[in-house]
Amino acid sequence: METTKTLSTYSFFRSDAMQTVLAFGGLIVLFVVFSLASPNFFQFSNIVGILLATAVNGVLALGATFIIITAGIDLSVGTVMTLSAVMTGVFITYWGMPVPIGVLAGLGTGALAGLINGTVVARMRIPPFVATLGMLYVAKGLALVISGLKPIYFNDTPAFTQLAMGSVLGAIIPGFDIPNAVLVLFGAAIVAHLILTKTLLGRYTFAMGSNEEATRLSGVNVTFWKTSVYALAGMFSGLAGVLIAARLNSAQPALGAGYELDAIAAVVIGGTSLSGGEGTILGTIIGAFVISTLTNGLRILSVPQEWQIVITGGIVILAVYLDILRRRQA
Repeated sequence: METTKTLSTYSFFRSDAMQTVLAFGGLIVLFVVFSLASPNFFQFSNIVGILLATAVNGVLALGATFIIITAGIDLSVGTVMTLSAVMTGVFITYWGMPVPIGVLAGLGTGALAGLINGTVVARMRIPPFVATLGMLYVAKGLALVISGLKPIYFNDTPAFTQLAMGSVLGAIIPGFDIPNAVLVLFGAAIVAHLILTKTLLGRYTFAMGSNEEATRLSGVNVTFWKTSVYALAGMFSGLAGVLIAARLNSAQPALGAGYELDAIAAVVIGGTSLSGGEGTILGTIIGAFVISTLTNGLRILSVPQEWQIVITGGIVILAVYLDILRRRQA
């Protein structure tokens, strides 16, 4: 019995759950430190701001989690998000389509970009870094071309803005004005968790990341399932595009660069291994909150933006190093 308990404890410290716990502990420490350093940090309005800032990056990170678990990478999530926002604006503002149709257009644009990424990676065997870097530029260019180099506003469709900035909870519980974008994030996280843990797609995602060749030899259609993973990630990018367009009340065609780095950072901080085969949706959500909380706290303390970037980069390096140490012990 004692041996079994010891092995169980050892397995926990070897697992990605350990890094998730460390990330959660780091998040608590950040909240305590920033609350003590500034009385403005723990105000309700600032907490809502952190939640809202996490919504877009968190949704992007959900899709990136699936890809990184397969030992891949997607550098295009930020610009695909922008292209999806622009297409949403085209359908709703330019073509006068109903809001639900515009939302579906945004999701479909993201899914199509992901499908192309997956096809290039899985069928053409082009490395994910190169394939998604190409899509980064393609999506960025298309967003600028389709929008005519200018923002697309949703001033005539206030219902669209309410998708992100309205508050269903505030209507139910007066004073509890949590933006709908936060609810969308948690809803998307639940769906992503169920897909990752309860479906064939999730099972094969882990299998491909652990040993793709063994998975192929066992009879799994790796090409199909890897393409599906990238298409799913693209759909999450499309959802992020809808959210950021609703949040800003406009589709900004020049926006998006750099979001992929924050998404990947959130995934890595949350315990997903860049080597593939390990990762959790809960860890990714915690990682996204770590990034948003750190950025918000440093801004409140008037730390220059260039040093904010340096500190965030250092934390990402530390998270990757902890993953390397954990794998060596395993």
